Amino acid sequence: MAGLFPALRRMRAIMVKEFTQLRRDKTTFAMIILIPVIQLLLFGYAINTDPKHLPTALLVRDHSVFSRSIVSALEESDYFKIIGSVRSRAQGELLLRQDAVQFVVTIPEHFGRDLVRGHRPELLIEADATDPVAIGSALEAVQGAAAGALGHDLTGPLAHLRATPSPVDVRVHRLYNPEGFTRYNIVPGLIAVILTMTGVMMTALAMTRERERGTMETLLAMPVHPLEVMAGKILPYVLIGYIQSFFIIFVAELLFNVPVLGSLWLLSASLVAFIACNLALGFTLSASAENQTQAIQMSIMVILPAILLSGFLFPFRGMPEWAQIVGSALPTTYFIRIARGILLKGNGLVEIWPNLWPLFVFMVVITLVSMKRYRRTLD
Repeated sequence: MAGLFPALRRMRAIMVKEFTQLRRDKTTFAMIILIPVIQLLLFGYAINTDPKHLPTALLVRDHSVFSRSIVSALEESDYFKIIGSVRSRAQGELLLRQDAVQFVVTIPEHFGRDLVRGHRPELLIEADATDPVAIGSALEAVQGAAAGALGHDLTGPLAHLRATPSPVDVRVHRLYNPEGFTRYNIVPGLIAVILTMTGVMMTALAMTRERERGTMETLLAMPVHPLEVMAGKILPYVLIGYIQSFFIIFVAELLFNVPVLGSLWLLSASLVAFIACNLALGFTLSASAENQTQAIQMSIMVILPAILLSGFLFPFRGMPEWAQIVGSALPTTYFIRIARGILLKGNGLVEIWPNLWPLFVFMVVITLVSMKRYRRTLD
């Protein structure tokens, strides 16, 4: 017991010293507070596995009162948001391939005539099933919405049609992933997430490692432009990113039978922009951090939203509007759509362009920011 109290006093002194260091290290102190708060907000408000108000296009070739009732029922539904009409199946398919809509609803010709005759006309629902979780509840609601909508019209001489199981034959075509395999959705997104994690974190450690090892003076003494330093630092990681990406694709096709329908050359070209975005972002964090610990902490603040708000694990359209705005500022969000589009839908340049040009914009902006943050001196 005689040595217990001195030991406790020494432990107390060390604890006070540790808390003092944490208080002085503002970055670490901020991470301790911000990371739990961000996780609470994301999981509490942003994550939703039952998305509603999904964008839907209409292809209406029948203008009877029954067709208008079905359209009205879809508009009043919580799961569908009618954003417009298309003139052909090809136009609707293009919107699906571009990820502009989640559903295309087709009401065929003579729909009203066949309904009155008791022929159970077809109501076609084409769904982008690359993310089976996003469409599950909506498709379950279609049958009830169609039957409920026509219930008001099938009266009098047509009342006997309501006695059948359903006056309308609802046909659902789950495009691009008809079996509903979640691995088809996860594996292409995994390319984007792994590249984000490794690219941002590895590059974020690059400059801080130079400072901690004392080799920064050599770089600063060299007649090298900041852009040249940045390029020399990140190019090795571009090669690493390509190796990671094609290893994932090879394993996914070999073990999980994930289809590769599009051009790998186009995917390779898109990878250049995405990898450059992540490496430039990591370089910016590296130029802002004082040490490797701070660089890792800053990387986590980027990687966490990239995983949770990009549509990788949870439906993007199920998130509230503010979360979608944050997710739309992340390059991971766009490359996940590009990878899924090329691998699962066989998309070409025209279809992926709406998600490709934001990567170029982000790359230019973050490069300019990185050049401004780059320290030409050790002060």
